Amino acid sequence: MGYSIPILETLIDEFRKMPSVGTKSAERMAFYVLGLSDEEARTLAGAIVGAHEKIHQCAVCRNLTEDEICPICQNDARDKTTVCVVENPRDVIAFERTHEYKGLYHVLHGAISPMNGVGPDDLTVKELLARLQDDTVNEVIMATNPTVEGEATAMYIGRLLKPLGIKVTRLAYGVPVGADLEYADEVTLTRALEGRSLL
Repeated sequence: MGYSIPILETLIDEFRKMPSVGTKSAERMAFYVLGLSDEEARTLAGAIVGAHEKIHQCAVCRNLTEDEICPICQNDARDKTTVCVVENPRDVIAFERTHEYKGLYHVLHGAISPMNGVGPDDLTVKELLARLQDDTVNEVIMATNPTVEGEATAMYIGRLLKPLGIKVTRLAYGVPVGADLEYADEVTLTRALEGRSLL
């Protein structure tokens, strides 16, 4: 019979449910939590519960926020004529880190994936269409991931927006800096050629 502490196993199992967390990582996190003082453990638990209770989707862009409308949508300095459509809130953070994009966002919370039972109605596509009805937006940038699901989602939304007369663009994907061309797949190289620019 092996050594086992049921409540510790439960804690490890909960960490193991997280994306990209295997058994070893889950064990490290569980033992880290056990090493916390009672006050630190309560603070961690409170942060988890607080985030879960207070964070929700922005009424406009569907990004995560504590308020009804997120700070990006509230910012009058943002370009209201451009909307960048992304799959998840982490993508917004990535764009904001560049300090280059000055428009608004729309978060789909996933991508169309029939194999996983995810259709357009499972995403925030209806909300996107609703916010484009007032003729303020003249360009939608499809910034879904360069995967089969991301491409299908971009094409689907592009077809929906065509009758509205809104320009729909796609991010130029290509070879990452520091990568060797011999290891790039055909789709990546094709995207790199299509998105090429003048030197």
